[in-house]
Amino acid sequence: MEQTAQIIDGKIVSNRVLGEIAAETAAMATPPGLAVILVGDDPASHVYVANKIKACAKAGIRSIEHRLPATSTNEEIAAVIDALNTDSSINGILLQLPLPKGLDEDNLIQRIAPEKDVDGLTIPNIGKLVAGLDGLVPCTPQGSMLLIREACPDLTGKHAVVIGRSLLFGKPMAQLLLAANATVTTAHSKTQNLAEVCRSADILVAAVGRPKMVKGDWIKPGAVVIDVGINRLETGKLCGDVDFDEAVKVAGAITPVPGGVGPMTIACLMANTLKASK
Repeated sequence: MEQTAQIIDGKIVSNRVLGEIAAETAAMATPPGLAVILVGDDPASHVYVANKIKACAKAGIRSIEHRLPATSTNEEIAAVIDALNTDSSINGILLQLPLPKGLDEDNLIQRIAPEKDVDGLTIPNIGKLVAGLDGLVPCTPQGSMLLIREACPDLTGKHAVVIGRSLLFGKPMAQLLLAANATVTTAHSKTQNLAEVCRSADILVAAVGRPKMVKGDWIKPGAVVIDVGINRLETGKLCGDVDFDEAVKVAGAITPVPGGVGPMTIACLMANTLKASK
């Protein structure tokens, strides 16, 4: 009989996290405030922001939205960030990415006060993560870590392979795994014998943005597979970076797409906002 992997359900875990946050915010005199800055009209960004606002309501967090036209200048966006940095009723500031072409994304992110940087992307927060100090950690790697622990509570000595080295995900993910005492390999588009490297992983995390790139025979039997990719096929269907139908027969546990890492990113954004308010 074919083995089928345990499906790690991000919706169940994220609802649990949101419930815990709601219990904490309910006991606070002033609920935490999260400001979302949305520039332009990227349809995917609008969907994400709507989901974040829904999650705020569930978690007992006040959400404030700043919608700016796609024609906004760097200076205009910077002025909004500066105002929110000094507003004591706002605990978290989120600049929804990607920004329209021609805007200086990096500069604007670094303008956010580190203690309000709920995306964990400012240099001080990245530095804290690397140094093993307490800071605000990027939401998607943080959420992925919670899902890994659902299937494998103790990562000591396990070999983890992260495919992807972005500042947004790959690098912070590797740091979190290292902090949990895993042995970590960061693989990427220039890695030689990628399939072979993946086959050595007890925990395989894929974040490359290439539909179904990771095949079933790339996976060590019984491994935990976390699929961070979200790709739309020509049929309109969503799929991850892992070939789910093949992988589910080999892995010990796997996240689905959609319904795996996605809900966790938003739950961890709420957790970061609560943390920032403390």
